[in-house]
Amino acid sequence: MKEAILVLQVIVAICLMAMILVQSKGTGFGRSVSASSFTRRGLEKLIFKLTFVFSAIFIIISILQLLI
Repeated sequence: MKEAILVLQVIVAICLMAMILVQSKGTGFGRSVSASSFTRRGLEKLIFKLTFVFSAIFIIISILQLLI
């Protein structure tokens, strides 16, 4: 059981790293010139939301692994 959770955690961690690395660059203070630059559309919005989903899954799996 512990091995399966560990493998699942590694897979989720790799997916989370991929989601973070795929996100577009230049989202810092330099992009705050126009108000429309903060809107995310299409694939960029999906990747942004999936990053939060994968991070929540990673945290839940980490806590579950500590409890077992």
